[in-house]
Amino acid sequence: MTMTLVQGTHEITVDGVRQVFHVAGAGPVCLVHSGGPGIEWRYLRLPALEEHLTMVYLEPIGTGSSGRLDDPRDYRIDTYARFVHGVVEHLDVPSVFLLGHSHGGFVVQRYALDHPGRVAGAILYSTSPVTGEEFWNDAMARIAAFPERLPHRPAAAEIPAAFQRALAAQDDEAYTTSLREILPAYFADYWTREQDLEPLRAALRAWIDPMRGEEPAPFDVRGELRSLVVPVLIISGVHDFFGGTRWARLAQELIPGSRLAVLEESGHMGHLEQPEEFTRVIAGFAVAGADVSAGRTAR
Repeated sequence: MTMTLVQGTHEITVDGVRQVFHVAGAGPVCLVHSGGPGIEWRYLRLPALEEHLTMVYLEPIGTGSSGRLDDPRDYRIDTYARFVHGVVEHLDVPSVFLLGHSHGGFVVQRYALDHPGRVAGAILYSTSPVTGEEFWNDAMARIAAFPERLPHRPAAAEIPAAFQRALAAQDDEAYTTSLREILPAYFADYWTREQDLEPLRAALRAWIDPMRGEEPAPFDVRGELRSLVVPVLIISGVHDFFGGTRWARLAQELIPGSRLAVLEESGHMGHLEQPEEFTRVIAGFAVAGADVSAGRTAR
């Protein structure tokens, strides 16, 4: 069933805190949660998908025009998921597709596990079912090896040191500056499309999440995913420094009936590196899921 939502920017209150989101496109509803945590949503604007889906882009709590939490310890995955639920409830549709990128993928997994009846399908994009020491050691090893992977790009040699500066950032300005410095690490080869991507880089903004995406215990839903009953599409780029396809393949093994789409020429930003393939696999997944949902409703 196709729902009609009012296009444009919207603001609601969840637990007394402002939550802003943007609606664009037509078709089944797909709520989008960007990554970081703390990165402004616009880098994940998906105009091509708006031709197939009604895209609902969150400004995650603590970023952009959305409100800030009084207690920095509340920036937890379950908190982000609670704000997602507030928007889903406000939209008043039977179910929604969810697209979570990177840290947003953690949020989507948590939400789909807690509220499967509200999820038409989950799209886990450049994410993982687990973090912790092994996850981060793997990512840091890939960052250290980044200059070796692109020896013909002199600027690649600067990425490992810039990444350490990003990890050490203590305020929003420093974090934003560092994120712009390390942006090439998120691509298979940023410099092949540097002219097109520089405006994105210049406009990128970020806000410090005091928890830095981690919590007292690392994110780990491996023990729960075997019971996940919603349709799941997993998208992963071969050159993603967050493990390549390692963690995506683990998620596929754990989630019954899940589908994995591997982007051979992408890093962490497949929607910008292979946009046609990215759009095609998501549109196909959503159309199939919407047909199944409509059939259930008809019965």
